[in-house]
Amino acid sequence: MKADTYAIGDLQGCRNALERLLKAIGCASDHCESQKQPTIWFVGDLVNRGPDSLGALRMVRALGDRAVTVLGNHDLHLLAVAAGLRRPHRGDTINSILSAPDREDLLEWLRHRPLAHFTDGHLLVHAGVLPSWDVAQTLELAHEVEAALRGPDWRTFLASIDGNLPDQWSPTLRGPDRLRLVTNALTRMRFTTLDGRMEFNSKDAVSAAPVGCMPWFDLPQRRTQDVTLVCGHWSTLGLLQRANLIALDTGCVWGRSLTAVHLGNRQLIQVDCGDER
Repeated sequence: MKADTYAIGDLQGCRNALERLLKAIGCASDHCESQKQPTIWFVGDLVNRGPDSLGALRMVRALGDRAVTVLGNHDLHLLAVAAGLRRPHRGDTINSILSAPDREDLLEWLRHRPLAHFTDGHLLVHAGVLPSWDVAQTLELAHEVEAALRGPDWRTFLASIDGNLPDQWSPTLRGPDRLRLVTNALTRMRFTTLDGRMEFNSKDAVSAAPVGCMPWFDLPQRRTQDVTLVCGHWSTLGLLQRANLIALDTGCVWGRSLTAVHLGNRQLIQVDCGDER
C-alpha cells in the first residue's frame, strides 16, 4: 500500500470497541497521531445488532477522507427501513439512527458509499466476489448498483433487491434481476456451488458447508486470485488470512473481538468485545 492503511472488520454498532481499536492503531475519530494520517478501510455492516449503531455511524463518518467503507447487508437494511420499504427485524438496533437529529445527513452519507473499492492490489467488498468476475468486472457491476442507489429512483432500487433469485450470474441479466444478483453477491454471499450458484441459507462455519457447496473464495476458477480480497460478513468463519484473502469478521457483536489488520505488513490489532454483547 502507498501509505499506512488498516482494514477493520464488521462493526455492527459496536462504537466503544471501534474507539478503542482506533486508539490502538494511533488514530482517533477527531485526530490521528501519525503524521501520515492512516487510511481506515471498513468492510461494511457499520450498524445494527450492537449497542450503539448511531455512535458507530457517526464515528466512521467523522473520519472523513481517512475512511473508506463499503456497504454491507445491514447498512442496506437500515436504508430500506428508513425509506419505509421494510419493517425492522427483532433485534435491530437502528432506532437511534432513525430518530436522530442528523438522521438525513447520516443516511445520505451512507447511501453514497461504494459496494467495492480497489487500491494497490487490494479489493474491498463486504461479503465476496463471484468466481467468474475479475476485478474490472466487479468494480463495473458495483458501479451499476451504486448508480441506482445514488440516483433519484433509489427507493425503487431498494424495493427491488429483496430475494435470493437469480442466484447465478449471467451477462444477459438486466434490470432488477441483474442489480439484485450483484447486490446479493457483494453483500450476502458465503457459499457457492462449483458452477458459481450462490447458497443463502447457511451461515455456518466452513466445516459445515452445504452439500455440493464450498466457500466462494475456495473455488479453483476464481478470477480474483491474483489480488488480495478484503472482506467481512462471515462471523462463523472468523479471522482468515491467506496470501490473497483477508477475512475480518471476528464477531465483535457476539462478544468476541474487533480486528484491524495493516494491509502492508499484515500486523494484527484486536480489542475484546465482551462488553459490547
